[in-house]
Amino acid sequence: MKVAPLPTLPHRLAARGIEVLPGTLLCAAIAAVATVIGGFVPLVGSAIPAVVMGVLVSLLRRPSAGLAPGISYASKFVLQCAVVLLGAQLSLASIVSVGLESLPVMLSSLTVCLLGAWIIGRALGVDRDLRVLVGVGTGICGASAIAAISPVIRAKSADIAYAISTVFLFNILAVLLFPALGHALGMNPHAFGLFAGTAVNDTSSVVAAASVFSASALGFAVVVKLVRTLMIIPISVGLAVMEGRRSGTAERMTPARVLKLVPWFLIGFLVVATLTSLGAVAPASADILTQISVFLVATALAGIGMSTDLRAIHSAGLRPLILGGILSTLVAATTLGVMALTGAL
Repeated sequence: MKVAPLPTLPHRLAARGIEVLPGTLLCAAIAAVATVIGGFVPLVGSAIPAVVMGVLVSLLRRPSAGLAPGISYASKFVLQCAVVLLGAQLSLASIVSVGLESLPVMLSSLTVCLLGAWIIGRALGVDRDLRVLVGVGTGICGASAIAAISPVIRAKSADIAYAISTVFLFNILAVLLFPALGHALGMNPHAFGLFAGTAVNDTSSVVAAASVFSASALGFAVVVKLVRTLMIIPISVGLAVMEGRRSGTAERMTPARVLKLVPWFLIGFLVVATLTSLGAVAPASADILTQISVFLVATALAGIGMSTDLRAIHSAGLRPLILGGILSTLVAATTLGVMALTGAL
């Protein structure tokens, strides 16, 4: 009896490409339309039209199963590639400078958010795991933080889905409201980049909000956001220790386990920024990479829009949703307050 040979890597890659191609092309087509709209209405940009059209497509006709892999691919991997390419806008020196400047604002908002999740979540009667997920997702980096924390606290899939949907809903509101708020407060691009990078929790929404405000705010906002993403590491380690003590099965956090908590696209971003710092990326090439990144962001947001399950949020009840709204407001208010105190506003 002959045993069928295992598929080689090129065959697996080809099969994966065929699987994700239809959905990814649909997202790219929506992004192309959004880019045209953004050309006519620069204040809106391509980000908001992309996500709005994605949500409308999902509401009018839920994408078929054949499109689902590509839509998921676009909303995750394509977005991460876009963030990597944004490294062409910055140098390592600017990244270190941004990190030091944003640290007081970032730590203050994160502390307020996590304390609020614990105290207000308990007062609202929200389940422990769900309030941890919503708190971490709101305070750090949205779905990425929720995905990193979920296995640490052994969260149920229903809680994970609700937390991601809740956080995403307020991400969309932030994209729609924060640029107008920034203009109303007279923020310059630097100040808005700090505000968006700290007060908006998901990378895609940070990019979208900063893009809508002004192109010059985008690079700074992304660096602030990626520095904030590093908070996944200490929070994950702390929760792992707490969970281990609670269950009596504490595991030692080795350097290898800690390293796994660092998102790959953060490393890619730093690599591209390093190449830019060394002069390996010419200014003309950096401009092209930035334009490609903006289009990839619109592609990813189209996929995220089509992935939004508004019915799931409606059916799960209002208390976690109320918690998410309160925490999002607390993070924004704390960010603005600390920026005003430190003279960054």
